[in-house]
Amino acid sequence: MTLQEIAKRASVSTATVSRTINGAPTVDPTLARRVRKVIEAVGYYPNTHARALVSGRSRILGLMVSETVEPFFPQILQTFENLSFEHNYEILLSSISRERRQMEAAVRRMIECRVEGLAVLSSEKETALIELFRGQTLPIAVLDHEPPGPLLKTVSIDYKHGVREAVQHLAALGHARIALITGPARLKTAAARTIAFQECMKEIDLEIPRDLLVEGGHTLESGMKALSVIAALPERPSAVLCSNDMTAIGVMRRAFELGLNVPRDLSVVGFDDNHLAQFATPPLTTVQVSYVDIANAAFKALLKSVEDRSNESSREVSAIQSNLVLRRSTTLTARRVNDGATVKRAYKQAAAVREPKSDSESRSSGGL
Repeated sequence: MTLQEIAKRASVSTATVSRTINGAPTVDPTLARRVRKVIEAVGYYPNTHARALVSGRSRILGLMVSETVEPFFPQILQTFENLSFEHNYEILLSSISRERRQMEAAVRRMIECRVEGLAVLSSEKETALIELFRGQTLPIAVLDHEPPGPLLKTVSIDYKHGVREAVQHLAALGHARIALITGPARLKTAAARTIAFQECMKEIDLEIPRDLLVEGGHTLESGMKALSVIAALPERPSAVLCSNDMTAIGVMRRAFELGLNVPRDLSVVGFDDNHLAQFATPPLTTVQVSYVDIANAAFKALLKSVEDRSNESSREVSAIQSNLVLRRSTTLTARRVNDGATVKRAYKQAAAVREPKSDSESRSSGGL
């Protein structure tokens, strides 16, 4: 079915059909309704590539996601899909590969499809990927990329806010020896969380012995392995903060195998608030990072650049705040259980921490 055939059936000119399809406000409403009725009857879909050639715009935004944000991929994609539909854009999706040829093929596809903007959501630096787009006048939204380049729109996550709430929460419960199980050293997010933990511990004059910093791998298995190391220490910590929720769940599984009760013998705090956190046993207290908010900020930064060409080269940073979500994997240390004043103070401070009205509400607002 061509525009000429639709025009013939609707008894209008081809130009009227074209303007109706493109939403031109100058088309007579009666004629526009007649054209749309024919289009609906014959099941016509416009050729987007042809329209792009005529208009000079593809109305396509690229989204490249790495495996490091895999638990939150549905939230990211759904947010982009909803916003793109709302603003009449399409999304071209690709994973980020570590294999050079596959990465170059994905980049070539983005360029060939003439994406107008690109979101690169990954916990790694992705310098090599961004470098492949050099020479393209393409706004790119990235996570925690410092410093932002002329075409880079940075979505920055304030890890320190949530980590500070977690550390102060544990300290209020009487924990002084707090261990940190970090993420892989290659991940910029893991490094940022480690730095935030060290700074927040220093703020309240708590020491971090070297043996209480244990590298993990953001997996269940790495959490189990890390707790085996921590449990073998001459003086075991009373609390553990983990760099992500999968690590924390692995810690709780290994604690069970070792006969340690969480939270009575060991308080555990995760990071991300992924969909499993509330179903852990006990439900996991964790630092929430909303990937719905991250995806929303990335899309809006691209939209602003694409729609306002005079603004496309400006350096912008959007900040997303992390927050502590209280559940049941932390409690008072044994030596303070009978200290009534401490109990009151601990729960008063805990009450000041933001807690979602329900776990479903917490999940809907996102969560790395």
